[in-house]
Amino acid sequence: MTRDEKLNLMLEKQEYDARDLVTIVELLRLPGGCPWDREQTHKTLRKDLIEETYEVIEAIDNEDPVLLREELGDLLLQVVMHARIEEEAGRATFDEVAGDVCRKMIHRHPHVFGDAKAETSGEVLQNWEVIKSEEKSRNTLTDKLQAIPRQLPALMRAAKVGKKAGVMDFPDAASALEKLREETLEVEEAMASGGEAAVFEEIGDLLFSAANLARKAGVDPEEALVRATDKFIRRFAAVEAAARAEGSNLAELSPEKLDDLWEKIKKN
Repeated sequence: MTRDEKLNLMLEKQEYDARDLVTIVELLRLPGGCPWDREQTHKTLRKDLIEETYEVIEAIDNEDPVLLREELGDLLLQVVMHARIEEEAGRATFDEVAGDVCRKMIHRHPHVFGDAKAETSGEVLQNWEVIKSEEKSRNTLTDKLQAIPRQLPALMRAAKVGKKAGVMDFPDAASALEKLREETLEVEEAMASGGEAAVFEEIGDLLFSAANLARKAGVDPEEALVRATDKFIRRFAAVEAAARAEGSNLAELSPEKLDDLWEKIKKN
C-alpha cells in the first residue's frame, strides 16, 4: 500500500486500533510527514517516555479511569515511536517487539503454559527470578545486582539492591534501624571534619540505610518519600496562610516564630 493510500485509509476510518496507531506513526515519520516527529530519536524521546509513564501513575493514584485511558494511549504512542525508529534502522519491527514479549511471557509462566506448579504469588515470583536469571546468564548475586538499572529512582534502586543482596541483609527492621543510627553518627563526624567529599559519601550511606530500613519495615521507600513531601507541602501552605492571616510574610519571620507556627499546624 502506498503512502497516499495509507493516508486516505486513516482519514476514512471512524474507529481505530493498535495496528492503525503503527500506521499513523509510520506516516508521521515518512518523508512529507511531520517535521517534529521525523527529527525524533531514542534519546530525544527519552524524557517524554519517562514523563508519560509518570502521568499514567498519576492517573492510577487518582483512580481516574478516563484519564488513565488517555495516558495509557500516550504511553503506547511512545512505545510505537521507539519501535518505528528501530524498524527504520532495520533492527526490529513493532510486531517483532510484541512477539518477543509474548514469547517471554509464555516462557516465564510455565505454571500456566506448561507443567510447573505455582500456587501462590510468592512461588510465581520465585520461579520468574530463576527463569530470568537463566535467560540472562546471571549466575552470581553480583550479576543480579549489576543488572538493576542505574536509571531507576535512587531510593527504588537502593531497596532493590538491598533485597537482592539477601545473604548480607539485616535480620529485621530493628537491626536496620541500628545501622541507620550508626550512619547518622558518621554523617555528623564528616560534617565536623569539614570534608565535602566525606559528607557526600556519608549522606549517601545514610540514604541507602534509610531505604533498607523502609524495606525491612515493609514500606516502599519511594512512596513513603512522596507522601512525606506531600505532607510537607500541605503543612508549609498552612504555615504560610497562618502567617498571612497575622499580616506577616514568611521571609520576615524569625526562626523561632516559624517553628512556633509549624508546631501549631502540626498539632492540628
